[in-house]
Amino acid sequence: MSPLHPLNNFRSDIPASIVVFLVALPLCLGVALASGAPLFSGIIAGFVGGIVVGYFSKSALSVSGPAAGLTTIVLASIQQLGAYDIFLVAVVLAGVMQITLGYLRAGTIGNYFPSSVIKGMLAAIGLILILKQIPHAVGYDSDFIGDENFIQQDGQNTFTELIHSINYIQPGAALICLLSIGILIFWERPFLRRTLFSRIIPAPLLVVFLGVAFNEVYRFYFPGFLISVEHLVSLPVSEGLPSFISQFTFPDFSAILNQQVWISAVTLAVVASLESLLSIDAIDKLDPYKRLTPLNHELKAQGLGNLLSGLVGGLPVTSVIVRSSANVNSGAKTKTSAIIHGLLLLVTAMLIPGLLNKIPLACLAAILLMTGYKLAKPAMMLAMFKKGWSQFIPFMITILAILFTNLLQGILIGLSIGLIFILRANFHKALFSVQEGNRYLVRLTKDVSFLNKALLRNTLREIPDNSHVIIDGARSTFIDHDIVETIQDFQQSALSRNISVELNHSITAANPLFKA
Repeated sequence: MSPLHPLNNFRSDIPASIVVFLVALPLCLGVALASGAPLFSGIIAGFVGGIVVGYFSKSALSVSGPAAGLTTIVLASIQQLGAYDIFLVAVVLAGVMQITLGYLRAGTIGNYFPSSVIKGMLAAIGLILILKQIPHAVGYDSDFIGDENFIQQDGQNTFTELIHSINYIQPGAALICLLSIGILIFWERPFLRRTLFSRIIPAPLLVVFLGVAFNEVYRFYFPGFLISVEHLVSLPVSEGLPSFISQFTFPDFSAILNQQVWISAVTLAVVASLESLLSIDAIDKLDPYKRLTPLNHELKAQGLGNLLSGLVGGLPVTSVIVRSSANVNSGAKTKTSAIIHGLLLLVTAMLIPGLLNKIPLACLAAILLMTGYKLAKPAMMLAMFKKGWSQFIPFMITILAILFTNLLQGILIGLSIGLIFILRANFHKALFSVQEGNRYLVRLTKDVSFLNKALLRNTLREIPDNSHVIIDGARSTFIDHDIVETIQDFQQSALSRNISVELNHSITAANPLFKA
C-alpha cells in the first residue's frame, strides 16, 4: 500500500480535518447568509462537498463546499426565480452539466492558466483574508465572514470597513483574538511541534476551546467584556432528528421548463467549474508532494457534488481555496481530511449545534488571519520579483485586480495580462537572424503563427539588397499560413532587389504552398 494512501495517514489527516472543519463552519453559514438562502443550506453544501466530492475527487488536498465567489449569482438567481426550491432545480442541472463537461474533457482548460496568475490568486486570497478578518477579530461583524468582494453587501468596501470597525471594537473579542493568534504562532515553534500533545491537539481546536472558556469567564466576572450572541457562531438548532431532517429542502421540478432556471444553471455550471479548476491548480502548487489532479475527473466529481447538494437543499459547491489551503497548512496528506471534515459538519450540526453556537467569531477570525498570512508571505512576493518582470507584473496585477473587484473578475484581468506577456515572449523568441558578410540566416525556432508575422516582415525588410538569405525552419513543428505567405511575398520582392533566397528542405516539405 502506498505511503500516501488515505488509510495510512490518519495521524496527519484527522487533526487537519478538525482545522478545516473550524474554518469551514463560519464560511458555510456566511455564504448562505450572503446568498439569501436558508442558513442550513450552507451546512448541507459543506458536508456534501466534504464527503461526496472528497470521496470521488482524485485531488489529495482540495476541499469543496459553498463558495463566496458564487454568492452574487446565487442571490440574483433566487430573487429572479422567486423561490429557493426552484433555484435548487438550477443547482441540480448545473451538476449534470458539469458531469457532461467532464466527459467532454473541458477540464483541460485548467492546464493553460499561467503560473504567475495562479500564485497571484493565492497571494490575493491571503491578503483578502487578512483585511476582511480584522473587523471580525475586533468584534465588528456587519459583513458576512468569508466575503471576498471589494464592494460589500453592507455598503462598505474592504478598506472603509477596516476604518469603520475602529469605532466598534469590543475589548473582549479583541483580547480573545490576540490570545488566539499568540497560541497559533506558539504552536508553530519547532520545539513544541515535536511534542505528542501538539500533534494530537491542533492549535485551532485549542483556540476554540479557550475562546468559549474566556467568554464564559467574561459572563461571570467581566460582563463588560462579554461577547454578545450576534458575534458568535449562529448554527440553526433543531429539536431532535425529525426537526433536523425538516431543514432539508427538495427541488421543485415542476419548474424544470422555466427558461430562467436553465440560464441560472448554465451560469452556475460555468462559473463553478472555472472556480474549481483555478482552485485545483492552486492547491496542486501548494501540495508538498506535487501531485497532479486529473481535471476532467474533477469536473465530474464537482458535478456529482452539485447534483446531490441540489437534491437535498444545499447551495452549489466548488473547490475552495481558503479551506484547501488551511488543509495543506495543517499537514493533511490525503483526501481523508476533506471527507472527515464533511462528516464533522454533518454530525455536529445534528448533535451539538448549541455547543457550536458558543464559539466566538473572533477566535475563528484568528485562524483565518493565520491562514491568510501563510498564503501571502512576503517571501513569495520577493521570489516572484526575482523571476523577472514577465512573471512579477502579471502576479501583482492579479493581486490588485482581485483585491479591488472579486475573485473571478480579478482572475480574468490577471489572465488577460498574463496572456499579453506570453504573446510578447512568443513574439520575440519565435525567430532570430544572424549575419555574416552579405549572407543572412533567418531561423524559425519553434511553432510560428500569425502572431509572429510582424516580426518576420520587419526582419526580412531590413535585409539589404544584393544579399543571400537562408530561411531555416528545421526547428519548427508548425508554420502558419500567414508566415508562408510572408515568405512568399519576400521571395517575389527579393527578385527586384537582387536578393537570393534559399529555403531549407524542412520548410518546403512541410508546406506544399511553396513553389518548387
